[in-house]
Amino acid sequence: MERRLDVATGESVAFSYELAGLGSRFLALAIDLAIQIGIALAAVAILAWIGSGVPRASAVKTESDPALTRFVVAVLIGIAVFAAFLLFFGYFIIFEWRWGGRTPGKRMLGIRVVRDGGFPLDFTASVVRNVVRLAELGLGFYAVSAIATVLSPANRRLGDMAAGTIVVRDNRFERLTASGLRERLDAADLPDRDDAVVRDLGEAERDLVRRYAARRETLPVAARVKLAATIAAVVRPKLAASFAHLDDDDLLVHVARTALR
Repeated sequence: MERRLDVATGESVAFSYELAGLGSRFLALAIDLAIQIGIALAAVAILAWIGSGVPRASAVKTESDPALTRFVVAVLIGIAVFAAFLLFFGYFIIFEWRWGGRTPGKRMLGIRVVRDGGFPLDFTASVVRNVVRLAELGLGFYAVSAIATVLSPANRRLGDMAAGTIVVRDNRFERLTASGLRERLDAADLPDRDDAVVRDLGEAERDLVRRYAARRETLPVAARVKLAATIAAVVRPKLAASFAHLDDDDLLVHVARTALR
């Protein structure tokens, strides 16, 4: 079930996101599980091949020393458990953290995890939602999570509720890195940046303008004009100059470029 979520900022400006549905989320999970199982099988095959090449003399030595045999077995079991934990648990944390809320499966399906308010996923939130994933896995292999997702107005599974995250579609959500956004804004034919212009803007207003600049190209023209007018009404009175010659959209782009340091 596809739903939309309107997120209001502290300045009463709303950003709209298209939430990922249950089907796309579980298909992404199936892809990730297939990748994990493929990696595990490949690792087992490689280890079996390496084990077959161990000299017979080494095998005889361990067989004649029970203590050494137990030590080797314990070490191998420990390595195997750690590797399995890293593969099936760390996989989601590392990819979501480093790939902007996306695992390979989510990337293929065009969805990503973001924090409440549309903010990028951080390491702590990724850890929390994936710690809860372990419990969800034991509850009927995500059966309870599926029910929670359907019943939740924001399509949240239990891990999302704990971490304060949502899963949205990429075609309605664009997160640029600071350098990428700066390059795009610098290409605009606008006045040179002037830090004095934005000195009276608080961090909340700066963040609001940055978020608008990052998403403006994904918005329909009518929605962009309306949203730019709402945000400009908040920002323009706090600027050191009026910029009456700039429309609301151009003004916000200029402010965003100046605010990005």
